[in-house]
Amino acid sequence: MAEPLLDLRHISKAFGALQVTQDVSLQVHRGEIHAVIGPNGAGKTTLVHQVSGTLTPDTGSIHFAGQDVTRLPLARRARLGLARSFQITAVLPGFSVLENVALAVQARRGSSFRFWRPAAAEPPLTACALDALAQLGLAGRAEALAGDLSHGERRQLELAIALAMQPRLLLLDEPLAGAGPEETERLVGILAGLKPRYGILLVEHDMQAVFALADRISVLVYGQVIATGTPAEIRANADVRAAYLGEDH
Repeated sequence: MAEPLLDLRHISKAFGALQVTQDVSLQVHRGEIHAVIGPNGAGKTTLVHQVSGTLTPDTGSIHFAGQDVTRLPLARRARLGLARSFQITAVLPGFSVLENVALAVQARRGSSFRFWRPAAAEPPLTACALDALAQLGLAGRAEALAGDLSHGERRQLELAIALAMQPRLLLLDEPLAGAGPEETERLVGILAGLKPRYGILLVEHDMQAVFALADRISVLVYGQVIATGTPAEIRANADVRAAYLGEDH
């Protein structure tokens, strides 16, 4: 198998006497969705922070695209192609959908996007922004104010902002949170369509979506990975059923 795009090697993080993640190892390859699931308090958010660069592991290492990035800050990781969706930047409700994404393109290129000029006045920025919006099904909403979007559309916009960074790996932290059934169905379809082009590390509580999307699943309980496998293997794992999924799954 090809070298993994993301390779976590025995990473651990503690806050004082509280051990939040313990000896976590997992891999994500290009073209797959690797989901991380677990009960509240399992350490998923702390794991996401370590992958993105917000926190540094106490022990272990993080390798991305063949490079040890354990000590690199978030911005350096983003430039290498690791995009953390929904927390890269806040959506600006008073700006248009197009302008929100164009800002992400500007951040990547370092070009001179001007808040006081129409976004259309910066063609190199807007061309990339429109491409990202088209991938997320938002091209028709480009001129709408971000503040007027529905919850599901705002999730799509946040993902478009991530795509505008031209990532190789998407780190998605509960992208379906707060979405209704129709919005969830639409977002699941979008994520499935993105999978062939990116590696995706998905942290999500919606088990129906996880089992529909994921190629592999790691189950985190009390900061430790108790199982990693295909959705079928995870469903059949007695330890996972006892610790998290329950008999309904």
